[in-house]
Amino acid sequence: MRTRILAVTAALVLAAFGATVPVAQGAVPTVSGPLCEHRGGTVEYDSATGVWNCVGGTYDGERITS
Repeated sequence: MRTRILAVTAALVLAAFGATVPVAQGAVPTVSGPLCEHRGGTVEYDSATGVWNCVGGTYDGERITS
């Protein structure tokens, strides 16, 4: 019985950690397209990842939000 309680507790703790990891990954710095271009960069689509990125300028390598 104690083993089952320990296993369930461990599973809940791991599930809680698993739920927080995507939130941390979502905190990637982002910049708007016009701001990227205003600071000397260009907005380019990366088909491998499916996201728009700022290339060059002040925000080189940052994701584009809109």
